[in-house]
Amino acid sequence: MRIVASMLALAVLVIAAYLGAIWFELRGDIETSGSPVAVARDPGPERSNESAAKQILFGDLHVHTTFSLDAFLHSLPLMQGEGAHPPADACDFARFCSALDFFSLNDHAESLSPRHWRESREAVRQCNAIAGDSANPDLVAFLGWEWTQMGATPADHYGHKNVILRDIADDRVPARPIAARGRAFDAMRGTAGRALGVVMTVTDFANRQRVFDFGAFRRQLRGVPVCPEGVDVRALPDDCAEATATPRGLFEKLDQWGFPALVIPHGNAWGNTTPAGISWDKQLANGNHDPNRQTLIEVYSGHGNSETYRPWRHVTSEADGSTGCPAPSSGFTPQCWRAGELIRGRCLAAGEGDAACAQRAATARDHFLAAGEAGRFVVPAQSGPDWLDSGQCTDCFQPAFNYRPGGSTQYALATSGDTSRGQAERFRFGLIASSDTHFARPATGYKEFTPDGMTDAWAARAQQTRRWVEPHEDDPRAESIPIDPSQLILLPGGDTERTASFYYTGGLVAVHANGRDRGAIWDALVRKEVYGTSGPRILLWFDLLNAPGRAAPSAPRPMGSEIAMSEPPRFRVRAAGALQQKPGCPDSAAGALGAERLAALCMNECHHPGDARHRIARIEVIRIRPRGDPAEEMATLIEDPWQTIACSGEAAGCVAEFSDPDFQEAGRDTVYYVRAIQEPTPHVNGDGLRCERDLGGACTSVRLCRAGAGDDCLEDAEARAWSSPIFVDYQTAPVP
Repeated sequence: MRIVASMLALAVLVIAAYLGAIWFELRGDIETSGSPVAVARDPGPERSNESAAKQILFGDLHVHTTFSLDAFLHSLPLMQGEGAHPPADACDFARFCSALDFFSLNDHAESLSPRHWRESREAVRQCNAIAGDSANPDLVAFLGWEWTQMGATPADHYGHKNVILRDIADDRVPARPIAARGRAFDAMRGTAGRALGVVMTVTDFANRQRVFDFGAFRRQLRGVPVCPEGVDVRALPDDCAEATATPRGLFEKLDQWGFPALVIPHGNAWGNTTPAGISWDKQLANGNHDPNRQTLIEVYSGHGNSETYRPWRHVTSEADGSTGCPAPSSGFTPQCWRAGELIRGRCLAAGEGDAACAQRAATARDHFLAAGEAGRFVVPAQSGPDWLDSGQCTDCFQPAFNYRPGGSTQYALATSGDTSRGQAERFRFGLIASSDTHFARPATGYKEFTPDGMTDAWAARAQQTRRWVEPHEDDPRAESIPIDPSQLILLPGGDTERTASFYYTGGLVAVHANGRDRGAIWDALVRKEVYGTSGPRILLWFDLLNAPGRAAPSAPRPMGSEIAMSEPPRFRVRAAGALQQKPGCPDSAAGALGAERLAALCMNECHHPGDARHRIARIEVIRIRPRGDPAEEMATLIEDPWQTIACSGEAAGCVAEFSDPDFQEAGRDTVYYVRAIQEPTPHVNGDGLRCERDLGGACTSVRLCRAGAGDDCLEDAEARAWSSPIFVDYQTAPVP
């Protein structure tokens, strides 16, 4: 008996030691950047033959690898992840799968350790070193990071921004990425996920090594000291974690470094990372905008479209400073309202009276608002389909989840700062699109064939982890329960069931460049001679034809231009649809990667264009008159569409000219941009929630996208391209 007891005691000690090692994350290896395939591809002909001086090149300026903590989490086997996707994968995918002209690495600065930052720099240099002729490279890789700021309320939320650096040499880039202080920074460096690591290891013991490596990643981050504040960046040690809480701090630190950099906001309309009630207004105050660096905005990505403004709101602001739940409006039902209706329905089904059920609905709405981002949990035993299309922009093209209109690109373009000292500061953004891939797959939108790995959707995986992160009630009681969001472990992505229906294959940034090299691409980005697409390689030109004060007045001014004039502006827009894709991959991609890697990385489907083009169905013109008085309603300033131009559908594309006869009479600055709309084709999540609607148009049931469950979620949608605006400032007298 003593021997048996001793053996049991020893077994308990071994198990305790093993679990302790997992708890304290003492096992595992640190992931490395890998090495790209040392083969260049033929860059091929110019993207357009519009002129000998400029060509259209396509890229992706928002690419995560498993050097980002959330990407690593989603790579775990229990999440049905694919395993490691380091920076070398991004290089190979951009070169051989999506056949891009340029891309950038943008891992979250909050989870980039000094070691991973050094390896990221070297990975970008390796990718460029095998690009062939430096004046005509097959691929240009840029270095950068994401500044991932998330506030709990509109007052302390500024949103996510990608930093793109022009240069790649160690003496021409910051020694440390600059992170955002706050919730994301604390969560990535914290210990809250230890219990999750233990559960994942025990539940999926066969794949424990990947979980161990995840723990090693987290332990590495916690071991990096936070840099002291108030110290010039060049005086700080290289191996500390540098962070700042506001965009102003980010711009000040970039100023101290003095290196060429662009700061590109994104995701400001995403409801899964942005509090309700957000607006762009405060970012024009207190130095939180840099008009020299923050010149572009991501209008669309694989996480959704953030373009359009809508007048409805998720919450209302009351006179006493509290928030209220607005009633539904045409085409929009606030999620807080839906929470009340769910409880009301259960209450009536239980035989309670109308008055009692109305009171329970009101209480549920209050509980929802008090719970913040965890609002849906106030309804016991809820699931994704219960919420129908509440919280969503139901008339937007591929919208971001739980859409925040005050964070939209159109709202930003219509916003003005303080006008008391003359001309107000404004956001004069050029428009781009990106993928925001977390699988090191730049520009996945070249083909629409699966949400698994080609989008960031992970709904099927989420079903396996709901019990760990959500308070779950077995019985759907007929009353709401108050929720303290601080007591929950919320995985990135929030409402994981429904967000899977709002992940897309991602967009592209296109530049009108004077060459293929790094400098030419950078100069086009700085000029804002850029546009975004929802994935296909649509060709787009947008020019002002009658700009004054030039040696050759008839010379057009391209998208991104800023002009002061008094006469009505005249414009020309030209668009050609993307080349239709052939199945499979070119022989060159298969020869470079090999069959096994082609299947694992490209999924045997590459950018593989044929000769025929998709048709352009129409061109839409958007006119925005930036706010001159704080009392002006945004909805009256944003005309979308202001004009719609039908296209003949010819293969050669669509060309049209238009003018603004109201410009002089209005006598105010005006912003113009265009959308080129392509013919309908199948898209992953082309119809989002796939609502069944009644005769009145109300959503009565949904069919969520179940990524990983054999559903490709394909529905028809109209791919598009967004031009950068032309900013026409009103001037009372002609320019001499």
